[in-house]
Amino acid sequence: MTDNWTDYFVPANELCRVGSKEKANIIRKFDKTPSDIVCPHFYELNWGYGCPFECAYCYLQGTFHGNKAPRHHPVSQTVATLREYFHSNLEPTVFNSGELADSLSFPHVMEKIADTFEEQNKHKLLLLTKSCDIDFLLKKLRKNTIISFSLNAQIAAERWESKAPPPKARILAGKKLKEMGYEVRVRIDPIFPIHEWKIEYANLIRLLLSNFVPSRVTLGTPRGLQKTILYGKGDRSWINFFSEDSGWGKKIATPLRKSIYEFFCQEFKDNGYLEPIAICKETAEMYKDLKINIGSYPNWTCQCNCTW
Repeated sequence: MTDNWTDYFVPANELCRVGSKEKANIIRKFDKTPSDIVCPHFYELNWGYGCPFECAYCYLQGTFHGNKAPRHHPVSQTVATLREYFHSNLEPTVFNSGELADSLSFPHVMEKIADTFEEQNKHKLLLLTKSCDIDFLLKKLRKNTIISFSLNAQIAAERWESKAPPPKARILAGKKLKEMGYEVRVRIDPIFPIHEWKIEYANLIRLLLSNFVPSRVTLGTPRGLQKTILYGKGDRSWINFFSEDSGWGKKIATPLRKSIYEFFCQEFKDNGYLEPIAICKETAEMYKDLKINIGSYPNWTCQCNCTW
């Protein structure tokens, strides 16, 4: 592997329209959610775009108008932008590198980025991924890197997460990183109310906790943004679960969503899990129904995946 950053250059005209060679787009605050949707605002590190996996429900299909082939900015540009922010007055921040890309789409690129975070002790890099390509992370511990694995029940993964490693493989990758000393988080999202969903997801929870205890868990149910539904490919049966609208796309029925979250929280508790659990882009009313205190807009206080 070469250390020459120019070897990783991707011409600007090959990047998606939402990205550009402007540094302002490489780091951007995510604050798009309306006031009735709970989502603590966070910083995106848009080093690249797209994903090699073909999950039928993936919102990147809509974001990129059907073209989510992985591509990235020149690493030198991303590194230079980070160093500028490291010397700014920005409060300690988690930079989410998995909002517009699978964070491990290009491991050799992310290795350079993760090493850059080791030049300082104020900010953290968040890797969000379904990938098990973790070799560079196992070479040495990077104390300013957090890894978050996206998981699902095996039957749901087989149906809607084409080309992604099996959930068990992701869990075992997380176990290796946890044992090495990394902070490892987990997203179980989107949770589908499939046949015998309680059994399927209880099996996932037990498999997870029998291998490692994540530092936090974020839950989510399907969110049907208009462009995702329009450009979505593969098995589109996941759309059939929707029955109501919200400020962040279509959702499955409120009573069912509530029962899903209650089940997961109880199941984690029954298996001895005591770390934070949050819910992704859910309504404030749902949090109220669940009796979870999350503050108020825009200062939500829940400990979500993308926050410190």
